[in-house]
Amino acid sequence: MSKSNDFKQTIGGIIAVYDSRVIRWYCAIRFQILRQRFLDEIGQYLPASGEVIDVGCGFGLFSLYYATRNPALRFVGIDLNERRVEAARLAAERLALGNVTYHVGDAVGFAPEGRLDGAYMLDIVHHIPVDIVLPLFRTLYAALNPGARLIVKDIETTPAYKCAFTFLLDKLMDWRSPVSYWNRETMMRVLREAGFDVAAHAMVDYLPYPHVLYVCSKPKRPEVEANE
Repeated sequence: MSKSNDFKQTIGGIIAVYDSRVIRWYCAIRFQILRQRFLDEIGQYLPASGEVIDVGCGFGLFSLYYATRNPALRFVGIDLNERRVEAARLAAERLALGNVTYHVGDAVGFAPEGRLDGAYMLDIVHHIPVDIVLPLFRTLYAALNPGARLIVKDIETTPAYKCAFTFLLDKLMDWRSPVSYWNRETMMRVLREAGFDVAAHAMVDYLPYPHVLYVCSKPKRPEVEANE
C-alpha cells in the first residue's frame, strides 16, 4: 500500500467512528487543511516515546491520528468543551487505542502527574483570549522535560488576503469562536518570554492559508544542575 493510500485509510477509519454527520464533515475538512504533508512535518518533532499533550484537542482527531501512527507514544488530550471530549473518548474506544486519553479542563491549570515529553497546539492560539496565551505557554514550559518540544501551528497576519480567507473559514466552522491572529514576531517574543528557544517557518499551502509552524524547545538543564 502506498503512503498516500495508507494515510487515506487511517483518516477514513478515524472519521468513520464518529456518530454525528456534522462531526464527520468537520473532521474531513480539518484533515484536508492539515493533510498528510503537514501532519508529517509536525510529527517529525514529536518524541520517539513518552507522553505528549494535545492542547485544545477538540474531537481528538489529530491525537487519534498520531496515536494510531505512534504506538510508543502516549497522548493526553485536553479541551474545555465537554461534548467534544466525550466524542474523542468514544472515538478512541471504538478505534481500540489504549495510548490516548482525554480530559475536560483548562490547559492553563492542567497539572500532569509527571513531566511531559512533548506538547502541541494546532490552530488553537488564535482562538484563545490574548491575555491567556502567555500563562498557558508558561504552564506548558513548566510541564515539559528539559529538551522537550512544544509545537505550535497557527496563522500569520500576512499576507492580508490569506488572513482574511482564514478568518472567513474560521467563522464558517464556528461563528461564535473568537479569533485573534498573531504576527510572527509577537508570537516568538511571547514564546521566548515563557522560556522557550524558538524557531519558526511558513508552511506553504496550495490553499490561501498563511500557515506558520513554531518549534519551541525547552532548554536542557546546565550540566552542573543535571548532576546535582
